[in-house]
Order: sequence, then C-alpha cells, then structure tokens
Amino acid sequence: MKTEKTKLNRWPAGEGPQMPEEDIKITLDTEGTPGGKDSPSPQGLRPSVFQSIKFFLLCHSLLQLAQLMISGYLKSSISTVEKRFGLSSQSSGLLAAFNEVGNTALIVFVSYFGSRVHRPRLIGCGAVLVALAGLLMSLPHFISEPYRYDHTSHEDLPQDFEASLCLPKTSGPAPAPFNGSCSSYTEAQHLAVVGIMFMAQTLLGVGAVPIQPFGISYIDDFAHNSNSPLYLGILFAVTMLGPGLAYGLGGLMLSLYVDIDRMPEGGISLTSKDPRWVGAWWLGFLISAGAVALAAIPYFFFPREMPKEKHELRFQTRILSIIASRVRKGEDSSSEQSPGEYPEKQYGLSQVAPDLTVFQFIKVFPRVLLRTLRHPIFLLVVLSQVCMLSTVAGMATFLPKVLERQFSITATYANLLIGCLTIPSAIVGIVVGGALVKRLHLGPKRCVILCLLGALFGLIFSLPLFFIGCPTHQIAGITLQPGTQPGTGLFPGCSEPCSCPSDYFNPVCDPSTRVEYITPCHAGCTSQVVQEALNKSKVFYTNCSCVVGGGPVLAGSCDSPCSHLVLPFVLLISVSAALISVTHTPSFMLILRGVKKEDKTLAVGIQFMLLRVFAWMPSPVIHGSAIDTTCVYWAQSCGRRAVCRYYDHDLLRTRFIGLQFFFKTGSLACFTLILATLRQQDKEARTKTTLPSLGLQQQQLESGPEKKP
Repeated sequence: MKTEKTKLNRWPAGEGPQMPEEDIKITLDTEGTPGGKDSPSPQGLRPSVFQSIKFFLLCHSLLQLAQLMISGYLKSSISTVEKRFGLSSQSSGLLAAFNEVGNTALIVFVSYFGSRVHRPRLIGCGAVLVALAGLLMSLPHFISEPYRYDHTSHEDLPQDFEASLCLPKTSGPAPAPFNGSCSSYTEAQHLAVVGIMFMAQTLLGVGAVPIQPFGISYIDDFAHNSNSPLYLGILFAVTMLGPGLAYGLGGLMLSLYVDIDRMPEGGISLTSKDPRWVGAWWLGFLISAGAVALAAIPYFFFPREMPKEKHELRFQTRILSIIASRVRKGEDSSSEQSPGEYPEKQYGLSQVAPDLTVFQFIKVFPRVLLRTLRHPIFLLVVLSQVCMLSTVAGMATFLPKVLERQFSITATYANLLIGCLTIPSAIVGIVVGGALVKRLHLGPKRCVILCLLGALFGLIFSLPLFFIGCPTHQIAGITLQPGTQPGTGLFPGCSEPCSCPSDYFNPVCDPSTRVEYITPCHAGCTSQVVQEALNKSKVFYTNCSCVVGGGPVLAGSCDSPCSHLVLPFVLLISVSAALISVTHTPSFMLILRGVKKEDKTLAVGIQFMLLRVFAWMPSPVIHGSAIDTTCVYWAQSCGRRAVCRYYDHDLLRTRFIGLQFFFKTGSLACFTLILATLRQQDKEARTKTTLPSLGLQQQQLESGPEKKP
C-alpha cells in the first residue's frame, strides 16, 4: 500500500500512469490522519470504540445536555429557593448570574491551551467539577433545619394547628415572635448556607469552561471535513434540549414537598397551591449531578488524538475531489474560504497560541481585543446580541416567578408551560434562522435585514403583554381598595384584642368579599375546622370577628379570577421568543464575515466573553431589582428584610415586560445602525471603483483618436 502511494507521488500532476480504481481507493483511505501520518494499525479486527469520533459525538451530546440541565435547573426553582432561604429577587438574580463569574474569568485561556492539553481528559475533569458543584448546591438542604411553614415547634402536629388563631390577651401570654429566637448562630448558619450556594455556582461556571470549546474543536479536528458540519449540528440540536429538560425536571421536583426525606409523623396540611409551599428544589440538583457524573466517565478513556475519520465516497466523487483539490492548489491564497471550512480552521491566534508562552499570550491578547473592538460591524452586532440576550437571561431566570405571582398558578405548572412551549419555540426560531441563511445564501446585508425583521416582529408581539394580567388581591392591612368591607383597613381594629405576631404568614381568604388576610389571627378567627375529603382535606377558620357573619374563611390565598389568561400570555411570549431567535444565526454570520480572517477565532471568543460580562451576568440582577421595587409586603427574618410575600401585580407586569421591551428596542436600533453602516460601506466601495474607471476614460479621451485600441 505504501509503495503504490510513493510511486504516485513521484509523478507530476496529470502525468503519472493510470491507476486502477482500487488503488485510488486505497490511497485516499489513508489520508487525513493528524499530522499527515497514516492511521495507526488496529490491534485487532475490531477497533476500540474510543477511537470512534461518532462515539465521542454521542458522549459529548449527552454531557452537554446534562451540563445545561444542571445550569438551567436553578432558574426553574428560583422562587422556591427565595422562599426557603428568605432571599430577595435581587439576591437570587445575583446567585443565578454567579456561575458566569468563573466561566468568564477562564474562557479566554481556552484559545491558549486549546492544543496543549489532553482535551477529552480535561473535559472529563470539568464535568466532574460540575457534578461536585451540583452536589454542593444541594448541601444547604441537609445542613439546614426542617422547613417550618409556620413558626411553631416541630412537635406540633400539624404545624399550623392553633398557631395563627386569635388568642385573646387575657387568656394567656402572647406567642413569642419568631424574631426572639434569632441568635448569632442562626444568622451565621444563614450566611453559611447562602455562601455555599454562591460557591457552588462559581464552581459550576469553572467546570463548564472546557466542556463546549474543547468538545467542538475535538470533533472538528478528527471528523471528516464533510461530516464535521453535520456532527456539530447534531451536537447543538441535542444540547438545546437541555434547558427544556431543566424546566421539566423543575416542574416535577417542585410538586414534591421539600422535606420529603424527613416528613413529620402527622404529615403536612399544605398543598402545592398554598403560597407557603416549598418544593423539593434540592432533589433536581442531585439527579442532574448524577447524570453529569455518569456522562463524564467515558472521557477518561478517549485518546489525546484519534485517527482522522474516513469518509467512504463513490469513485466518481473521489475523482472530482482530486481534480477540485488540484484546482484549489493553483488558486490565490487570499481567496474566500470554502463553505465547508469552519472559521476556526483559519490561522488566527488560536493557531499561533501553541508557539507562545502564557505571558506572550497575555501580551498579544489586548492588542487583538482592541483591534477587534474597533471594527464597527463587530461592535454593533455584539451590542445587539447583548440587548437580545439580556431579555433571554431575565426571562429565563424570572419568568416562572412572574407567572406564579401574576396568575396565581403553581411553580410546577409554570415550569411545564415554559419547558413545553417557550423553550421549543426558541429552538425552532434558531433552526429556521440557520435554514434561511443557508437556503437563500444570504449575504451580510440580507442577514441584517432578516435580523431587523425578526427583532421588529418580536417587539410587536411583546406589546399585548402589557395588558394581559390579573389585578392585585385585596389584602386586609396592606392595600386599601375602594368598596371593601368595613374594618378591613390598616390592620383592622377588630383584631386588636388578639395578640397577632407580626412575622407569621398563614393566609386565609374570605370567599364572599375576596379579601385576603395575612393570618387567621388578623381576621379575628378563634377556631379551626378540618373537612376531610377524598385524598384531600380542606381547612376552614370560623368565628372570625373581622369577617361579615363570622366566616368561615378558607385557608390559603384567594384564587385568581383570570388564571385562564396564562396560556395566551405564554403563547405570545413563545411567538416573540421564536421571532427573536431567528436573529441568532444571521447575527453570528455577520461577525464571521465582518472581521479579518486571522482574527475570526478570537473574535468569536471575545464575543462570548462580552456577552457573558454585559448580558448574562448583569441582566438577572437588573430584573431582580426591578421586581423587588414592586413588592408591597416584605417578610421579616431576624430583623432583616427577607422574601417578598405580596407584589403589586400591575407594577410587576409593566416593569418586567417594560425591561424586556427596552432591551428589544435597543437590539432593533443596533440592527438599524448595522444596515446603515453596511450601506455606507457599499457606497464608499462603489465610489472607489468608479473613480479609477472615470480616470481611465479621461486618459483615453485626452490621448486623441490616433491611438487605436
């Protein structure tokens, strides 16, 4: 086999002896190995499965699916974590964004270490770190005391029995407020729990650094050139299911009670519709961490380099590829890259980086960064993507909570709606955008027009969201609504004889007037009735001095009269998400086609770094702060402000959707500026080509008629 290949190389192109078809097949099958070497001979007839790039693709698809599932799971249970540990929306937004801190700090060095390390092994180590971060994220559940939805001792069965009833001051001492049981140990435990979660999020970001970049480059290096786009497409398609699975897993786990592993003997009297309900948020982290740990095992058996994949082609196709390759050798090296090549294969900093030391790389990087940022198209595209991804980050983090509060639905239902409607719609939008770019062969200007249309229609479909929502509940002692019953003013006087603790939260609803009370004590109720039913038990409170007729009032918050509007609301958000996702691929192509060839690889890395710093990190904090400004009643824990109990629904909707509208408008403005810049560049290019031709015509006129063509 080697002799025939040597004979073929001795002859100049086109002058060698004619070879039979079998010889050409043998020759071509040994090409394309890394470093120009032949494939290593297999030890047996069956090569190892770890020498197959297809098996690596399968493993990497499963790993990225599990990694995105564990990264997105916190967003599906953000409101539950707030209730369990007394966090504000700003704090929970900061917690959700903290996994980008470690990721952003290290992602730049991937360009430097790309080919110096054992990539599969480093991917496996990163996955193990992600799994450990998932276990660390669930640790606060095991070191905290059991959840008490009413501030009574653990021996009381059920917990809220007689805990919030109106106890006259003359009958005995008032129940001690919960603030009295606060101590330095309690505060230290709270800080430790929150610190552990922040540390886990940081480790989650650090562990995710090598997974995607090294996996993509490994597939691109050892897959056949014609198979690489297909494999990467399969990888991205499977990976995009991760966030949807995260919301689905969140929906299932939050339907279970948080202390399912340590339930009190008498059980609990809560249902998932109760505002005090806390689901088993920690269980999803354990399941996701287990999935990541299992997916990490094969990476420790993959080689540092594997044989280049052989692509079986028909004889005619092989001959055409030989001719095409010989033609390409004669072309100018400055010609445009072929569609089958990826920009990562150009000689950018990632190719020069292996020859540089760490200090040289750090010196070179700022110069390339400044040169890239000076490019107006690159800067405007990144700015538009920052605006777009700010809407995505805010929506992904707080949309479940907004749906829960706005339409009085359970966390399980909110997560299932997002996982089944919004996430698939965004995936369809990304696929459609990529298909349109490929099918219509869109150039830079048409890519901008497609982005402009997607952003414009996404903005239009967001407008009705301002008007779809439910009004705020009438809450005695918190909101003063016109036309309410007498005695439902600011902590009504009818409950003054009762020693009602200010920090209790056990809402009850008067069904006749739809007025909600913070506790049965604030409604003046002195007795409790439990009505047993099939698989359910309803709790009523009677003898309520603040309620007309004395009650009864029903335990739990009042039902929303417009919960049915949640489906139109989510459908409009899903359509808007699909239209905005159409801009993903064409805007990415604008960056690839807008910067110099030698800077393409690093430009993509800089783009992802800027998106993390200016979109994924600040956006959840900004949205959380905006949500906090709409709170009308804060719970107190040890003298500090804890979780918000009630929001002004109209303010919550307008400020949340208003932020989304603001970012979408910014993205639309950026795409408009990009289109204007491209048109200006085209006009300048036409002017430059017109001036030399005009000068040539003038020279021909001045030379006179004696000069013949």
